[in-house]
Amino acid sequence: MSNASVHTGRHFLQIPGPTNVPDRVLRAMDMPTIDHRGPEFAQLGLDVIEGSKKIFKTRNPVIIYPSSGTGAWEAAIVNTLSPGDKVLMVETGHFATLWRALADKMKIEVEFVPGDWRHGVNPDDIEQRLAKDKQHAIKAVMVVHNETSTGVTSRIHEVRKAIDRANHPALLMVDSISGLGSIEYDHDGWGVDVTVSCSQKGLMLPPGLGFNAVSEKALAASKANNSLRSYWDWHEIIAANKGGSWPYTPATNLLYGLKEAVAMLLEEGLDKVFARHKRYSAATRAAVETWGLENLCLDPREYSPILTAVVMPDGHDADQFRKVTLDNFDMSLGSGLSKVKGKVFRIGHLGHFNDLMLMGTLAGVEMALDLAKVPHRKGGVMAAMDVLTGRGAASAQAKTAVA
Repeated sequence: MSNASVHTGRHFLQIPGPTNVPDRVLRAMDMPTIDHRGPEFAQLGLDVIEGSKKIFKTRNPVIIYPSSGTGAWEAAIVNTLSPGDKVLMVETGHFATLWRALADKMKIEVEFVPGDWRHGVNPDDIEQRLAKDKQHAIKAVMVVHNETSTGVTSRIHEVRKAIDRANHPALLMVDSISGLGSIEYDHDGWGVDVTVSCSQKGLMLPPGLGFNAVSEKALAASKANNSLRSYWDWHEIIAANKGGSWPYTPATNLLYGLKEAVAMLLEEGLDKVFARHKRYSAATRAAVETWGLENLCLDPREYSPILTAVVMPDGHDADQFRKVTLDNFDMSLGSGLSKVKGKVFRIGHLGHFNDLMLMGTLAGVEMALDLAKVPHRKGGVMAAMDVLTGRGAASAQAKTAVA
């Protein structure tokens, strides 16, 4: 019999997605199957499309796919780009690298800016590279908003300004898969052309829905683009969406959950949601600093509000530490991916989450550090508590952190 089988209480899922699904959302999905061509579903379809626009902060179409985020990545590419087109991408971490690999498979020419996985996108570098592209060969700038593998959040609004300063017509395509619904995001206000996201992060749903929010410029590019596509085609879906339907069978029960999740976010208020996540990030960083451990993200302007990636001391394996944590406290922490495998563990603090859940998480980490004999100082939990209760200098980080 494994240790995990005898744990009591609820499992602590503290990975940065999939996240905990609220009871309200679970109950909303607990519905009988209905006719996805009937009037009841049509009203649901119209509701979730309009609700999603409020989360993306756009007046333009939001296309909802029965897919993972990877599918939404592919949809963004095949609707706007053709084989042989050139794009500019930045190596901010594991997921930026995966998106680049997908673009390679689609025969897109990628100029991939190397990175150290500890910083986000450098807007000045984007401006300089675009300024050199006098022939406008680069058709799109494709960047990750919140790099889930590293805990680094890039400043997308500054990337937009960099493109504008270079006076370049490239589309701005952004992966906000782990950022949307938890970190400040403004698709229209920031001038994003395509935003890619999915359901299992800040939207507090199970995996299974992918999203493309698109600008008028992106729609125009898709009409001029001759890439072969069918399932992912924006225009067929947008046409069907006008009546609340899809050109194929949608994920009906997930859409019930999406309607409830959007309602929960809007009831709390998006600004309050974003502020809550900043508090949790600041409290977690205070704990990490007190333990004497290192945050993988090096630029305070880029600290992620939704997760913290913690660097393990030399000679200690992050995956072994995660095993100790799971076996003893029934808590799942995020693993290091690709280049940082075994070197970092990730604490997720996003979605359906509150102060006591964070304190339980950090208490579990501090106890596991002791059991795993990882060198650290005591007091991280108390330092985090001081932030959450407004005591101590560290609490100021929660008010000044940049999303």
